[in-house]
Amino acid sequence: MGELSGDEAKALAGSLRRLMQLTANLVEQDGEGAPLIGRVRDHLGCELAQVLSVATRFEAWEHVNLHRGVEAYLAEHTPEAQWFGVGGQHRGHEDIMGMLIAARHSVGYGLGSADYATAAVGPEDSVEVVQLGLVPTTAPDGTPVLVGIRGPNDYGPPASRLEVLAADRGAARAVGAEIERLMREHDAFRRQVLAFGVSEHRGNELVTFLPRPTLDADDVVLPDGVLDSIEEHVIGIAEHSERLLAAGQHLKRGLLLHGPPGTGKTHTVRYLMSRLSDCTVILLTGQAMRLIGQAAALARRLQPSMVVVEDVDLVAMDRGFAAGPTNPLLFTLLDAMDGVGADADVTFVLTTNRADELERALADRPGRVDLAIEVPRPDADGRRRLIELYGRGVDLRADLDPVVEATEGVTASFIKELLRRAVLGAVRADGAGGVPVVGDELADVARTMADERSSLTGVLLGGSDGPPGGPGLPQPGPAPHITHRRYSW
Repeated sequence: MGELSGDEAKALAGSLRRLMQLTANLVEQDGEGAPLIGRVRDHLGCELAQVLSVATRFEAWEHVNLHRGVEAYLAEHTPEAQWFGVGGQHRGHEDIMGMLIAARHSVGYGLGSADYATAAVGPEDSVEVVQLGLVPTTAPDGTPVLVGIRGPNDYGPPASRLEVLAADRGAARAVGAEIERLMREHDAFRRQVLAFGVSEHRGNELVTFLPRPTLDADDVVLPDGVLDSIEEHVIGIAEHSERLLAAGQHLKRGLLLHGPPGTGKTHTVRYLMSRLSDCTVILLTGQAMRLIGQAAALARRLQPSMVVVEDVDLVAMDRGFAAGPTNPLLFTLLDAMDGVGADADVTFVLTTNRADELERALADRPGRVDLAIEVPRPDADGRRRLIELYGRGVDLRADLDPVVEATEGVTASFIKELLRRAVLGAVRADGAGGVPVVGDELADVARTMADERSSLTGVLLGGSDGPPGGPGLPQPGPAPHITHRRYSW
């Protein structure tokens, strides 16, 4: 067979082109007749080529709120609507509109059932949410639309996605805006305790629901006046928010709790969480501090709210102490605190063991840090009250005077561990069951633990080798622009 001439080659190419176009048209015709495309076309009243998609991306942890917003919208407009899905492989790589276009060309996708997943709505509660699905409904003006949900998956970016399909872009946008409004109205996060990061409690990816502590003022042992000052600053402003706003005063406030490790800073925060039962609480610690921007935005949305940043010195060390480049998270923290409006009922609570090393910029503006409270090591009376507090669940018969003397210079966490060890010893010694009896052996346990002060265990539990405050611990000094209160037992 000889070579083709130029004209013959052109003719052959034209024939192949027409064959491929004919094949594509036949495939498209087959696709147009597929059940999935038929379901879309029949509801929207137009061909797929005329369908517009308006998509909105949300953080992965908003999946449950997205589902609740869509369900609330359906309840108002088309309560009988039924979800359907897209079947086929490789669905994790395509958006919903992309899958429909592929199905039109008979490539890999067809009509299927909606996919569901489980999402938390509380520390112990969860609900089913649509992971991938479409539902027919109407816009507020009666225009037919399809609403699609795609939850986060292992193959795409960590995000949730809302897609509204319609022949009219205005109708699609109106539906999307109303769903977003309903998401906020039915927000699963409101009045919850939330933590960014990972815990043993069930949660949806980056945001975890935690149980709200239940503590009374009697459960918090601090020097006289400390708890009153904290409550006045945090809770007092919340109770008078409307009058303060009417008087032109800002609501956003910042509280810094500082002192040696184990003195009760976190315990005090837990008390505030208990007292503010209608307040949304957002906890940040460790690596989760990089999400301070998202946490502040969530706090602004869910106010009244409280953002707790533990061990803030990890990101907010004063630039004069830094040996290398300034931690970029410092500027993220400052931007997040400034980004919450002064009229927002949001409290930032920061804890640190090293107040003297904190960046002074934290105090430059009201609403960053307005009040700094030192939480010191307990004196003799404080140690006695702590022993009685942590011994409430046992039959405490010990003479407490030698115990108080043996625990001079230690912290609340040290005394809590002291009672734990004593109770453990009592349980081992008495196999009869019932309420453990802790007698004068408590003083022996205290002396044993006191002898561990120079060991790593003693240091971690808040033991002291020297005067109260411990060797080498920073001694915070008053900073400008902050009301700094130091209390004595």
